[in-house]
Amino acid sequence: MKPHPSLFLFAGLALAALAGCSRTDKNPPATATAAPMEHPLTGEVIAVTPARSAVLVHHEEIPGYMPPMTMEFLASPADLARLKEGQRIRARMTQDTKGDLHLEAIELIDPVKEREVTAAANLLRQDTSARGKGAYREVGETVPQFTLYNQDGEVVSINRFRGRRVVLNFIYTRCPIATMCPASTLRMMALQQAVRDQGVRNLELVSITLDPAYDTPSVLKDYARVRGIDTANFTFLTGPEGAVRDLLHQFGVIVQPGDNDLKHTLATLLIDEQGKIVHRVDGTAWEPQEFLRRL
Repeated sequence: MKPHPSLFLFAGLALAALAGCSRTDKNPPATATAAPMEHPLTGEVIAVTPARSAVLVHHEEIPGYMPPMTMEFLASPADLARLKEGQRIRARMTQDTKGDLHLEAIELIDPVKEREVTAAANLLRQDTSARGKGAYREVGETVPQFTLYNQDGEVVSINRFRGRRVVLNFIYTRCPIATMCPASTLRMMALQQAVRDQGVRNLELVSITLDPAYDTPSVLKDYARVRGIDTANFTFLTGPEGAVRDLLHQFGVIVQPGDNDLKHTLATLLIDEQGKIVHRVDGTAWEPQEFLRRL
């Protein structure tokens, strides 16, 4: 069965509806305060100088901002104490009012885990390419194989959930549209509570970020903490941008970068114990009871 035309109609309408939505206006009022500059950064520690409260990092390209280079950044004493020469890190680069660059939310990259996730991303890329125009996974098909990081920085394969039912969706933490990602997360939380109240077991909730460059494991962990989400059976996933793009393609979710946000469609899927998609709802107009009945 091929994707129903209504899926693509919905996608077009949803993206059109979001066309004017962003975090900041292109022409803000004169009194508006500019949002602080921040960019995700990945690189290697070259030297740590606690006396200067600084770390020297050779970072990879920061798309749309600067090419690869070696730079000094300010960092907190706690972060500096755990950094060593040769470590690979992910962090959020910010700039203060003096123009100094800081690294925040610093995460150490485990080379063993990175190789595992990268290898899985390469296999997913091959699978997506081989499926070509048929990459979109219909209801009744098995989900693709993928491996990402969870909110605790652990490597998580989709196979971890085999033998359990899964409700899966895509969100991103900085989504500014209350009726999109925030509404989707609230529905997932309501479903988690309803499942508990009804004594339903064997269920996992999974949210994959649409914005892996920004939504690192620590960002996702903070997102869950602030909302009081119990991550015992509610997992947030992130990973290589290429892997996320392939998953979006295979799950039929459309994302387009905006000026200050991501314009995107939404989908929530129910996956059975064998990894087969058994139900799908596009958009946020679904009720937890609908999925609860199917469980």
